[in-house]
Amino acid sequence: MSLIDTIINRLEKKYPDARIALTYSNPLELLVATILSAQSTDVMVNRITPRLFARYRSDRDYMNADVSELEDIIKSSGFYHNKARSIIGATAMIASKYSGEVPNTMQELVLLPGVARKTANVVLCNAFNKNEGIAVDTHVKRLSGLLGLSRYQNPEKIEKDLMATVPRDYWGRITYLLIEHGRQICIARRPKCRSCVLSDVCPSAKPDPGTRQASG
Repeated sequence: MSLIDTIINRLEKKYPDARIALTYSNPLELLVATILSAQSTDVMVNRITPRLFARYRSDRDYMNADVSELEDIIKSSGFYHNKARSIIGATAMIASKYSGEVPNTMQELVLLPGVARKTANVVLCNAFNKNEGIAVDTHVKRLSGLLGLSRYQNPEKIEKDLMATVPRDYWGRITYLLIEHGRQICIARRPKCRSCVLSDVCPSAKPDPGTRQASG
C-alpha cells in the first residue's frame, strides 16, 4: 500500500465524520463564508454569518450593500475592509456576468475578486461536488510538509504535489481529513505523536519521550 493510501485509510477510520466546518445553505453563502474565513477561524465566521445571511440574501443585496454596515457585521473576522470589497466585487460580477448564479468552474471562480484557488476549491467541492483541485489551508500546508507529501511552502505548489499523489476522488476529502488531524493530534506547537495513527509512517514523528537510546 502506498504512503498516501495508508494516510487516507487511517485518517478515514480516525475521522469518519470529517467535513467542512463552515455553516451555509447555498453556494453564495458558502462563497461569502469562505472569503471571510481567510486569516480567521471557522468558529468566528460561524458567529458572524447568521446575522450576515439574514441581512443579505442575494448577490444584489451584497453588491448594493452599505459598505460601512457590511464592514460592521464582518469586522470580527479581521481584514474586514478588504473582505467587504471582495464580497461586494464578487457578487457584482456574479450578478452581471453569471446571471446571479455562483459559477461552478475553477476558471470562472478565480476571476471573482477575493477568490483564489483555495476558496474556489472549497466552493467547488462542497457546493457543486466537483474535484478540480485540493484546498490548501494552514493545516494542509503544515501536515503536507511533516508527512513528506510536499517540500514546498507555496500553497499552489503544495496543491500540485498533492494532486499528483492523492486519488482524484479524494481531492476534496483529503483537505478535511488533514484539517481534523491537525486540530486534534498534529497540533502545531504540541503534536501528540504518541497518539498519532500515522506516527510509524511520518518522517517528522517525535520519539516517545519515555524511551532512551541504549548507550554504546
